[in-house]
Amino acid sequence: MAGTRTPGTVSTKQQRVAQLAKQMRGVALRTLAHHIDVDWLHEAYERTRKDGAVGVDGQTAEEYAANLVGNLQSLLDRAKSGDPYRAPPVRRVHIPKGDGSKTRPIGIPTFEDKILQRAVVMVLGPVYEQDFLDCSYGFRPERSAHQALDTLWKQAMAMRGGWVLEADIEAFFDCVDHEHLRQMLRQRVRDGVLLRLIGKWLKAGVMEEGRVYHPETGTPQGGVISPLLANIYLHEVLDVWFEHEVKSRLKGAAHLVRYADDFVILFEREDDARRVVDVLPKRFGKYGLRLHPEKTRLVPFQRPPLDRNGDGGVPPGSFDLLGFTHYWGRSRKGNWVVKRRTMKSRFSRALRRISIWCREHRHEPIAQQHKTLGQKLRGHDAYYGITSNYVALRCLRHWVERVWKKWLGRRSATAHRSWRWMNELLKRFPLPRPRIVHSALPRAASP
Repeated sequence: MAGTRTPGTVSTKQQRVAQLAKQMRGVALRTLAHHIDVDWLHEAYERTRKDGAVGVDGQTAEEYAANLVGNLQSLLDRAKSGDPYRAPPVRRVHIPKGDGSKTRPIGIPTFEDKILQRAVVMVLGPVYEQDFLDCSYGFRPERSAHQALDTLWKQAMAMRGGWVLEADIEAFFDCVDHEHLRQMLRQRVRDGVLLRLIGKWLKAGVMEEGRVYHPETGTPQGGVISPLLANIYLHEVLDVWFEHEVKSRLKGAAHLVRYADDFVILFEREDDARRVVDVLPKRFGKYGLRLHPEKTRLVPFQRPPLDRNGDGGVPPGSFDLLGFTHYWGRSRKGNWVVKRRTMKSRFSRALRRISIWCREHRHEPIAQQHKTLGQKLRGHDAYYGITSNYVALRCLRHWVERVWKKWLGRRSATAHRSWRWMNELLKRFPLPRPRIVHSALPRAASP
């Protein structure tokens, strides 16, 4: 198969699916599963992580690849025939959340299930990309969290602030109503094979501590297909409703920015914002969703007067989205601009993870520790290195130096290290300087 497989064929098929879906907007497509063949599954295999945790069957990617051609053909035959395919339950694990005092559940499908889910996403993705709105950014091709942040920044600057609804959907992935989701899918897809597969994944259940549970709602976090199903659900529940029904009834401008189940709405007028705050819980409740009462709030976010010097008056509030706290601050020229800094919880989480790593690897050679710490800091900058966040990046370096010194001083009972020694070490092994990777300022045109 490796000698005849042509990856470009899959891309060509996806383009045809997208073109068909674009031409037939609002029409349910009935024949899509025929695109999935062995080559398609092989491409799905290539796009599937090989180093992920194993599912309930314990099979690794290496073991599956030992008979890849036969396994993919068997998977195709079982998926297309329907009844012989049995979706195994996902293995549930809990990972630390926020400050580490809480955890969130993650579902881990079997490796074979990951391949088949990826194959279905590769078919349905091009269909729904023709329907999804511009306000949605999460888990979509050629879209990113930084594009969402950039859009929000431009809208807030153009409107000179306003009122921000900072919303949090409580346990979203656990509360997706299966029947509503099926109805939404059938509006656009009527292919029996694909709908049957999705139905089996929704009913597969969760294995935790040796027992299998079958929740009546929700899609397991960690499933390959879950982000697409989440986007389909919130596209109907929130995006379409807000853009096509709500905005036309408002007196002022309003903008929705959503990344998966995280979203904010920026309003020009307070009365519009309060009207939506009143009706949004009812809208969500209709589909089995609930806004978190403590994490959902309306924030006054008007730009301060140009002549305000910071004394007196009520300052504008701040809100969080995608790992950043958004607030008004002075630019270098003295103008009020929307700034972003790393959320306190994200800063603490990053520092805690580095501290744990330093503790567990304190006996490694210092040169190797320096190399890995540099990689971690550059990786942090790749996301958090955004205009106006330089101070937080520099502050992280300061604390990483302290954490590194602490654990180097515990390599043995006599390994106490002074700051004089540490400063000399940092001259030989300096940590990388903070770097702004994502600029909110327009780039100068090339000469």
